[in-house]
Amino acid sequence: MGNLLKVLTCTELEHGPIVFLDFEHAQPTEAETAVYNQVSAVLEEAHGILAELQSYNGAGQEIREAIQNPGDLALQERAWNAVCPLVAKLKRFYEFSLRLENALRSLLEALTSPPYAPMQHLEREQALAKQFAEILHFTLSFDELKMTNPAIQNDFSYYRRTISRNRLNNQQLEAENEVNNEMANRMSLFYAEATPMLKTLSNATTKFVSENKTLPIEDTTDCLSTMACVCRVMLETPEYRCRFTNTDTMLFCMRVMVGVIILYDHVHPVGAFAKTSKIDMKGCIKVLKEQPSNSVEGLLNALRYTTRHLNDDSTSKQIRALLQ
Repeated sequence: MGNLLKVLTCTELEHGPIVFLDFEHAQPTEAETAVYNQVSAVLEEAHGILAELQSYNGAGQEIREAIQNPGDLALQERAWNAVCPLVAKLKRFYEFSLRLENALRSLLEALTSPPYAPMQHLEREQALAKQFAEILHFTLSFDELKMTNPAIQNDFSYYRRTISRNRLNNQQLEAENEVNNEMANRMSLFYAEATPMLKTLSNATTKFVSENKTLPIEDTTDCLSTMACVCRVMLETPEYRCRFTNTDTMLFCMRVMVGVIILYDHVHPVGAFAKTSKIDMKGCIKVLKEQPSNSVEGLLNALRYTTRHLNDDSTSKQIRALLQ
């Protein structure tokens, strides 16, 4: 099927057939076009969001000077003027997470709808599977940057404290018109998460499953486990890796694999680490550990700290040891 090549048969893999998905070149069929265009409009913003986050330096110096000199109005104003455009930027990031959530829902609907099985969907809707992967890649990239930038929460905390102080003094600042109290509360909950984008997608996937009562939960979890297996096979098999024309595709595959594992672990009743899981967790972790540590430590930490079932009694000691 075009860029999607079947590479292993049922007898070659314990958990069913595996496909090689060309993440680099898959193009939409006519049947995919409506959803593809909707999701593309969201993904077009993703690169800009990551670039903005990567260059986010914060207003630490201005805030420290203002706190150390509470009576100096010029320093207070300087800190406030430095923080306001940064908070507007944080608001854009938060609002993008809501659009990303809607895009994920559209893809889940397309990739799990009857009468096709998850494997058939991945074969028939290559471009949508690629977009699903791109959302996960963006999500883990965003969260890695956010986790290593304490300025984000420091800036937002200072903003909220200043708003509260001025409200007590019956003063309203212009910035409140852009980020009112209700929006600030929602943003505060979002940025309080260690991995806010991943939390957004996990909640969206769980909500999708709970709202679609007629859709067996396995249709969603099998879609996720199949994508995890696809990525693992592509990463651990040299003849498939050599098909990548872009050097970044390796990291792309790793991020996607970790992303679908985490979503699976949040949605599936017993999670990704149990013996009955359709994801080969040992294989996935080993593939990650074979890569340079500086490129995968954030991904291993995501498995350690953002999954739901790692510390369950059903998780084997071997798997826990691999993630220590």
